[in-house]
Amino acid sequence: MSVALFTLGGTISMAGNRRLTGDDLTAAIPGLSGLSELGHPVEIQDIEKVPSANLTAAKILEVVDAASKAVAAGAAGAVVTQGTDTLEESAFLADLVWPHPQPLIFTGAMRNPTLAGPDGPANLLAALRVACSPAARDLGALVVFKDEIHAARWVRKTHSTSTATFVSPNTGPIGHVVEDRVSILTRPLRLDGVQGSAEPAELDNLKVALYTVTMDDDGLLLQGLADTHQGLVVAGYGVGHVPAALAPVLGDLAARIPVVLTSRTGAGSVVRNTYHSPGSETDLLQRGLIDGGFLDPYKARVLLRLLLATDDDLAAGFAQYA
Repeated sequence: MSVALFTLGGTISMAGNRRLTGDDLTAAIPGLSGLSELGHPVEIQDIEKVPSANLTAAKILEVVDAASKAVAAGAAGAVVTQGTDTLEESAFLADLVWPHPQPLIFTGAMRNPTLAGPDGPANLLAALRVACSPAARDLGALVVFKDEIHAARWVRKTHSTSTATFVSPNTGPIGHVVEDRVSILTRPLRLDGVQGSAEPAELDNLKVALYTVTMDDDGLLLQGLADTHQGLVVAGYGVGHVPAALAPVLGDLAARIPVVLTSRTGAGSVVRNTYHSPGSETDLLQRGLIDGGFLDPYKARVLLRLLLATDDDLAAGFAQYA
């Protein structure tokens, strides 16, 4: 039984003007040669070498499909390396469509191999260990970084340079890698995900905007958005508030396209019935906005886009995260 490794570039593979392959990445892990460290051979597929800022949802779905074929053929699990800029979105998208009990792990690095103390080898070794571990089965897609194991639906990149950038503000990590042991401390309920099947080309054609509300916001940038986009995610103040003048603008948009309400704070949920003034969460939900629950704006955009591509029920899809 093997573990499948798919490489997509990013900081973990940056070595000056050269981009490292999967063979290079595994060769940099002390003790991995001879496979004694894992007990499973690592089967490598170098997919693409690009900054994660250039990755697309369509490309991630292609990688998930390749990983799905690998575990269907007998792999114990799969690991994807990529840049960290969009890693939280990639992992959540994968989690929504991953049907297998075998783990699908995302990891990367904050320090490239030319710097002192590169974190890529340790992160990749931890990710491979989790991918091989029976304890990590039935948890969907996971992010493994700095020996912490995070559920894809909660993890966030929270620092631009720190190697401890990935945290789960609402829950904390669900487990840790300690020496050669994978310890799962809590097992979150695995959600239904998205039931339909989205073709990568369909996602390319679906436009979902993300709009962050700011002080004195007049909504001018939202004019005409329903003519160019099929959905909108709003990152509101606090528990889901906007300026009173913006509420009717969002209500009009919600009458034409799905509009999801989230919080810009980075942690916590929007609420439903605590405040009642114009622009409050109660007002906005009554105007037809969809409750984004605990989802941060970035993940809400991933989910809305995928639900639209598969014609799944929007309310049911978001209710899982409320």
